[in-house]
Amino acid sequence: MTGEKMGATAVVGLQWGDEGKGKLVDLLAGRFDAVVRYNGGANAGHSVVVGGERYALHLVPSGILSPGVKAVIGNGVVVDPQRLLEEIATLRERGVDTDQLVISDRAHVVMPYHKAEDELREQLLSGSVREDQTQSKGVVNAIGTTKRGIGPAYADKVQRATAVRIGDLLRPDVLREKLELICSMKNAVFSALHPEGVEPVDAYALAEEYAALGRQLEPMIRDTAYLLDDIRREQGRILFEGANATMLDVDHGTYPYVTSSNASALGIGAGSGVPPQCIDRIIGVVKAYSTRVGGGPMPTELFDATGDAIRERGREFGTTTGRPRRVGWLDLVALRYAAMISGATELCVTLLDVLSGEQELKLATSYRTSEGETDRFIADGYALSGVTPVYETMAGFSQDITGVRTFDELPEAARAYLNRIEAFVGVRIGIVSVGPDREQTIIR
Repeated sequence: MTGEKMGATAVVGLQWGDEGKGKLVDLLAGRFDAVVRYNGGANAGHSVVVGGERYALHLVPSGILSPGVKAVIGNGVVVDPQRLLEEIATLRERGVDTDQLVISDRAHVVMPYHKAEDELREQLLSGSVREDQTQSKGVVNAIGTTKRGIGPAYADKVQRATAVRIGDLLRPDVLREKLELICSMKNAVFSALHPEGVEPVDAYALAEEYAALGRQLEPMIRDTAYLLDDIRREQGRILFEGANATMLDVDHGTYPYVTSSNASALGIGAGSGVPPQCIDRIIGVVKAYSTRVGGGPMPTELFDATGDAIRERGREFGTTTGRPRRVGWLDLVALRYAAMISGATELCVTLLDVLSGEQELKLATSYRTSEGETDRFIADGYALSGVTPVYETMAGFSQDITGVRTFDELPEAARAYLNRIEAFVGVRIGIVSVGPDREQTIIR
């Protein structure tokens, strides 16, 4: 019997990111042979706490913290080689073994001109965005990106002629020829968009620099599609780690306020080369409340002292950018939709401990729209900005639950809150996180 029927597991965010996927992947990784990142770039950040030490990971899969487990950066990721090498160096300085890190030769490269383009685009479009980044009912084009060059890199991937892949870094002549064409086009665009202050990109210097980066990365570069197929056929176990989250999926999220890749479980096949039928367990990760970074509608957003208190208790500041996250009550309408899109087979609820101290907890169970009330999510950024959430109020709890290790030990109000989430979404809650460390986890 080959490994073709061997099931894989995926960990996918079901909100707008920052749900705590890194902690869960780290918790599970030791049971697997490989952990695979299948989308996104250095715009995503995972915080993992092991033995009281916090690790901030951006491109390297969280599985790197589990000895002997292959950490695979799949073809669906866009890779900034400089940032990746910096992250590897930082991990090595802290005693983490990075020898198991593998990078797909088909992953696309984030170049310096992508970052320049990202920033320039946001500057040109930001005039129509309010500084507080709250909802707008007009046509707003600035997305509030991390300016890491992710969107322009994915755009070049689709345009093909202006794209550089990781494998190209190992072919200096091909790389130089590509960059001569690309830089001539980018320089023309930059000059047209910002004729006064953009320094031309030097194709030759860039080719030399990135060929050198390629030589440093060469021992890690592989055809990861075959690597993962070999693991699967040998009865190995694979864990997929999503970056960003389902509500930021370029096709199924709150478009246009989304990321540039398929961040839902639907992106796994294309972003790794592993057929979707091989995945039989999809753990949807959701915070006990809602957060979002950057622009775009968030129906349950709080602008009061309650939101500020949750933000402070939850340390809601971006791993990648340091920006304060927008905070709101849990949106069950959005959650049920995200669970449907990603095909979640179970839920992991994180940061439940952050809600301790709130006298009341609210859950959005429907939206009021201009056409009436609905319990169906509206996956359109402009239309969603016009809805009003309808809340269901539940009793809060005040007990410190960070030391709780079983579901039955949780306060009655906390259990009732989780049960209501489970019933509305229609997916079982299998894991509850009550603190940042590995051990602060309840497995049902």
